[in-house]
Amino acid sequence: MTLEILKYPDKRLRQKSMPVEVFDKELHTLLDTMYETMMAHNGVGLAAIQVGLPKRILIVNVPREEDNEQYKEDLLEIINPVFLKQEGEMEWNEGCLSVPDFYESTTRFASITLTYKDRFGNDKILQAEGLLSVALQHEIDHLNGMLFVDKLPILKRKKFEKELRRK
Repeated sequence: MTLEILKYPDKRLRQKSMPVEVFDKELHTLLDTMYETMMAHNGVGLAAIQVGLPKRILIVNVPREEDNEQYKEDLLEIINPVFLKQEGEMEWNEGCLSVPDFYESTTRFASITLTYKDRFGNDKILQAEGLLSVALQHEIDHLNGMLFVDKLPILKRKKFEKELRRK
């Protein structure tokens, strides 16, 4: 089963997500369904708000460098994330399942450390660099009601809006 992914400019994408309090079977089912949805749409990450649920939940499954394939055992399920450290700067060509067929270079932190809970409510700490760092920052932005196009300089943003109107 897959869920419908909200598309820009759907106003629900601007909602701030609320912390998860209950770590139960319903949460596990949601996480599993989010994974199926993300994979069905060839995504690397998905936030719960993108499927209409304003909860601080995201998943990320970055392809492996050696074969560019995604493996379920590499899936990260991140609940109630909080940044502990953000360092450096890097440019990355980003896209988004909620902003289909649009890719643009954005500036992100090169290295991040965050704390979060897993599907069972256990506390975890994660350090990330490169694509994983970018994907996590992108999805956490979703939890805060932001899209990657919000980070674009004004000329690139106007280009995006113009392309969107053409569709």
